[in-house]
Amino acid sequence: MSNNPFSLKDKVVVITGGTGILGEAFVEALAEAEAKVAILGRNQQIGAERVQQVESLGGEAMFVEVDIMDEQDISRAKDEILDKWGRIDGLVNAVGGNIPGATIGADQDLFASNIQDTIKAIELNLYGTIIPTHIIGRVIAESGKGVIVNISSLTASRPFTRVLGYTVAKHGIDGYTKWMATELAQRYGDQVRVNAIAPGVFLTKQNKNLLINSDGSYSERTKRILSGTPYNRLGDPRELKGTLIYLLSDASAFVTGETVFVDGGFNAWCGV
Repeated sequence: MSNNPFSLKDKVVVITGGTGILGEAFVEALAEAEAKVAILGRNQQIGAERVQQVESLGGEAMFVEVDIMDEQDISRAKDEILDKWGRIDGLVNAVGGNIPGATIGADQDLFASNIQDTIKAIELNLYGTIIPTHIIGRVIAESGKGVIVNISSLTASRPFTRVLGYTVAKHGIDGYTKWMATELAQRYGDQVRVNAIAPGVFLTKQNKNLLINSDGSYSERTKRILSGTPYNRLGDPRELKGTLIYLLSDASAFVTGETVFVDGGFNAWCGV
C-alpha cells in the first residue's frame, strides 16, 4: 500500500470516452498514477492504441467496445472488467462533446434549429453519464469505497452561444454530481464520492470547426474566448491530468459534490 495519497496503484478505474482527445490525457494520467485502466469506447482501433499507451508506461489496461447509451452493453462491460480484475474502484465519465447538428450558427434562425439534434446532444452528455454511473457506480458503492468523476464544462457556469444542447446537458451534470454525491454518502458512507471537472476551452475534434478557420488561424469565436481568459490561451488536455488524479485519489478524501474548474481563470474573471 502506497504512502502517497495521490497514488492510484492497483486501483481499477473505468473510463468512458477513453478514445477521445481528452480521454487520451485521462488514460495517460491513470497509467502514470499506476491504476489499472478499463477503457470504454466505440473505436476499436483507438481503443487498442490506448491500451498500448498504458502498457508502454508499465501499466495494465483493457478495452471494451460499448455503446454508452445501451444499458445492456454497459452491464456486459462491467462484467468483463470484474472478470478480469475482480473489482472497480473508480469511474471517469468522459463521454461527451457537441454534435454538429446541435450547433446553432449565428446566421441561423434560433427557433428553426433542429430540436432533435439538440436533444441528441443532451442525451449524449447527460444520459451518457447517468447510465454508466447507475450500472458501474453500483459496484463502487456496494464495495464501500470508490470515486466517480464526471466531466462538466465551463458552459454550465458561463453559457456559450450556439451550443444549446451541450450547455443544458452540462448544467444537468453539475446538478447530478451534487445529487448523487449526497445520496451515495448518506446511503453508503463517507468513502464513496462523486465530483466533477469543468474544463475551460480545449481544442478537440468536436469543437475544432468552431475554433479554427480553414487556414489554421483562430476564429473570431476563439479570439473572443481568449479575450475573456486571463491566461490568454486555450487549454492543453494534459493540464487536466493533475485534477483528475487528485479527485480520484485519497488526497481528496473529504471532497464530494464539487465541480473543479480548469479553465485558465475564465470563470473567475469579470473582464476588467
